[in-house]
Amino acid sequence: MTASTPPDLVGRDRECAVLDELVVGLLAGESRVRVFRGEAGIGKSVLLEYAVARASRATVTRAQGVEADMELPFASLHQLCAPFLTQLDGLPTPQREALRVAFGMAVGDPPDRFLVGLAVLSLLTRASENRPVLVVVDDAQWLDQVSLQTLEFVARRLLAEAVAMVFAVRDPDGKGALTDLPTTQIGGLDAASAAQLLEATVGGRLDKRVRDRFVAEMHGNPLALLEFSRSRTAAELAYGLDASTSPWAHGTVSSRLERDFAARLASLPPQTRTLLLIAAAEPVGDAGLLMRAAASLDITADAEPAKTAGLIDFRGFLRFRHPLVRSAVYQQADLEERRAVHRALAAATNPDVDPDRRAWHAAQAAYGPDEEVAAGLEQAADRARQRGGIAAEAVLLERAAQLTPDAWSRGRRAVAAAEAHFSAASPDRATEQATLAELCPLKSLDRARLARLRARILFARSRSDEAAPLLLEAAAQFTAAHSPLARETYLEAISATIFAGRVHGATGARAAAVAARASGAPPSGSKAADLLLDGVAAILTDGYESGLAALRGALDLLAQEELPTREATMRWLLLAPVALEAFIHYAWDLNAWSTLATRAVRLARDVGALGALPPALIYAGGVHIHYGDFAQAARMIDEADAIAAATGHAPHKYASLVLAAWRGDVDAAAGIIEGARASAVQRGEVSLLGAMGYIQGVLFNGLARYEEALVAARSGIEHDGFNFTGLSLVEHIEAATRCGKLDQARSSLARLLDLTRATDSGWAAGAGARSQALLAEGDDADTLYRTAIEEFGRGGVAVEVARTHLLYGEWLRRNRRPALARDHLRRAYEMFDGMRADAFAERARRELTAAGEHVRTRVATSASVLTPQESQIATLAADGMTNARIGAELFISPHTVEWHLRKVYTKLRINSRRALPDALAGAPAS
Repeated sequence: MTASTPPDLVGRDRECAVLDELVVGLLAGESRVRVFRGEAGIGKSVLLEYAVARASRATVTRAQGVEADMELPFASLHQLCAPFLTQLDGLPTPQREALRVAFGMAVGDPPDRFLVGLAVLSLLTRASENRPVLVVVDDAQWLDQVSLQTLEFVARRLLAEAVAMVFAVRDPDGKGALTDLPTTQIGGLDAASAAQLLEATVGGRLDKRVRDRFVAEMHGNPLALLEFSRSRTAAELAYGLDASTSPWAHGTVSSRLERDFAARLASLPPQTRTLLLIAAAEPVGDAGLLMRAAASLDITADAEPAKTAGLIDFRGFLRFRHPLVRSAVYQQADLEERRAVHRALAAATNPDVDPDRRAWHAAQAAYGPDEEVAAGLEQAADRARQRGGIAAEAVLLERAAQLTPDAWSRGRRAVAAAEAHFSAASPDRATEQATLAELCPLKSLDRARLARLRARILFARSRSDEAAPLLLEAAAQFTAAHSPLARETYLEAISATIFAGRVHGATGARAAAVAARASGAPPSGSKAADLLLDGVAAILTDGYESGLAALRGALDLLAQEELPTREATMRWLLLAPVALEAFIHYAWDLNAWSTLATRAVRLARDVGALGALPPALIYAGGVHIHYGDFAQAARMIDEADAIAAATGHAPHKYASLVLAAWRGDVDAAAGIIEGARASAVQRGEVSLLGAMGYIQGVLFNGLARYEEALVAARSGIEHDGFNFTGLSLVEHIEAATRCGKLDQARSSLARLLDLTRATDSGWAAGAGARSQALLAEGDDADTLYRTAIEEFGRGGVAVEVARTHLLYGEWLRRNRRPALARDHLRRAYEMFDGMRADAFAERARRELTAAGEHVRTRVATSASVLTPQESQIATLAADGMTNARIGAELFISPHTVEWHLRKVYTKLRINSRRALPDALAGAPAS
């Protein structure tokens, strides 16, 4: 498609070509996303209109950001989705209900904002089945926060839908919203184009020197050039201005424009100015509301002078020609004028239809503290929370606190505002509100909430152990207030010390456990949570024997406890990481790990908790690594990374590193390990240092680089951490025996046996038996190796079964028992080769060759070229899932599922999903 550039887009050939390409792709059924960034007046909105004109064969839906202090959750998103709401019934039930609650069409649990995003993606996809859909969002920087986050999520998940999204953002530096999406930066017009635009607009005589000077002063900003010509007299245009006195000669282009608009306002009749102020104070643009408010102020709606002055136009309703006009109107009015207008808007707003907007206008009209107004804002905040609008809840509570006359109530509302800001990922504003709350008298429960919030903010910024004392203080305050939050907060304190990685010392996990057990805190309301706290605290204080018994009491409840509400499910998902760490590193229980991780993934999918799903997938991926199913682990890790990227979270590197280590992929692991180590040192995350020691121990032992494995594993056992000590000891013992450091190996063996003696898991028993075998001789070693194979098999730890066959085969060959050695080495090679544990497989191959057996080279399978996501989709399709169900499972659209399946069919050389089971059988993905 080639388009001639319209007159009002002179000098914008490059930008128009970008939009032409976008529209061509959209009409061909392809997804496209483009963000235009630039300063005010640079021409972003005109480019959006160009895209709309070019996409005449598409359905166009719009959202318009408006600069306002009012934060109405999902308001912009509702505006954009309104044309498609008749298709809601076609969405999967969780998505449909999430969207209905978000838009205030139904009452229910507050929806996860990412589930709302998936629902919007599904809605747009369904709409595009009949006709391509173009989504146009202007002034995106002023959308309500949750709408902007949701649209960004949708933009990141588009892949194979006939949907295009075009955003305009006032962000000349490219540091604001919608980062990392395809972007076109819009600068000023070049001198020739700017001069052409100016001359075409002015007509008549225009002195060349005047033209050139104003083009330079306006930095090629089209709006500034157009407004300059509108506001100058014929003499000024012909002969120029005195640059020393002209307001155009000073300040930024935006500020010059705003001053010019303000100057035009001054010449308007008072009633017209008041009418514009009402429109500026009411950002939604409701014409009926505007008229009712004007009538209550005895204003005759005469907007013609403002239109003549070039400040507004009419498109079925009063519309400011540019957001800078709205800003100028509002800023030029004095405080009393603004209050009067907001008072009129509050009175004109139906409290039954739109109570939140009424409450906000009443707040803006208030002369000072007013409990009735503050209570109205608090009720509006509660409604925002019920709809999932946490950012709006925070803003409303903050304003409610400001208007609260009673100091006790003001403190309570400030604490609630701080908590909401923190939940909305605004820690700085949360800190501000927390500081304000501390200046008020607080009830004991509110003081405890504030102390816990302070600790959470600190822990979010740096995973150091400084947060633990604050959490313990908060837990003690909750206990004194007989609050069920006490035990939950003690568990949170222990969790914080676990992630900080310290067991001993005044701020370590043991001190937190002692405090929890001595507190006498009341039950939390969740028996599973209480038993989990008892078990973890007992492990840290009494030792493994009594601790594990208590911990196992929590397993059945954690696995089967009914969760009747979304809030109960979210609380369970917060408990899961603590439980998983305990069962992995102290119970050595792969079955419990699998049970809890699988449930965490299922629960997170069911309620659409996309913030909790990536870590759940990472834990589940870890299970599959130990099962030896590296392909399934890779699929889960890939999905976790994709969701984390789409939701704006950092990817979870741990599982990727463990997988790279077992595969022996030095190149993939090296850079990530060094980056993670530097981050751990900087943030004080000792547990991460322990993890790096274990991971590098596996990597270098697999590569037979035992000296490096020894150093790495030693760092994993020397950190004062709750996690990874046992796993690092296993790596250290193998490396130490290979390096002839037998004293080190015996010392580590004693620690390992002490760690594992209280558990009856096959994983722990296998680790102990194999580690003893490495230091034993003769029949004792032979028996211990056989026991280790049997125990690891009982525990389901396939990677360790294979590794024990390898070590046993190496021992047998060195003890001149080649036939039996070949049996075990062959088994090790086949298992590692099937897993794609390449370093260990190569180590087994070398040993097998040395034992006198030729090793057949692996034959690549067609399915081995599938990406992890293709493999996951193909597997689900082979299991009989429909595209819609697969899409709901993986948080992508059915069109994206079909797009991936077409690629799978091509790679596997098949024609339909009926052939998938046979094509995938025995052929793991890369």
